[in-house]
Amino acid sequence: MADDGDDDTTVQEPAAKRKRLFTRELRCMMYGFGDDPNPYSESVDLLEDLVVEFITETTLKALSVGKKGRVHVEDIVFLIRKDPKKYTRVKELLMMNEELKKARKAFDEENY
Repeated sequence: MADDGDDDTTVQEPAAKRKRLFTRELRCMMYGFGDDPNPYSESVDLLEDLVVEFITETTLKALSVGKKGRVHVEDIVFLIRKDPKKYTRVKELLMMNEELKKARKAFDEENY
């Protein structure tokens, strides 16, 4: 029975020791969607685990769809094409990114 307890802590340790990458952003998003200004750390950690899992799974799928060893934007768009909300949001963000690139380029050309 002692071995069972050791296995449980071993499984949980990597998540507890893992560096939290999105904590600040997730706290702000949670507050923006109606949560408390300082949400429970457990809630933020759980949400971060879900986000990291989603990103990891999507990246692995994109690796299997596109060219070997590389993930391209088109691979991600291909994977989410059947989810209208995600597809629309990604297209919107890609268009905004292009507009920002053009604006930066125009601004840089004015300075020279």
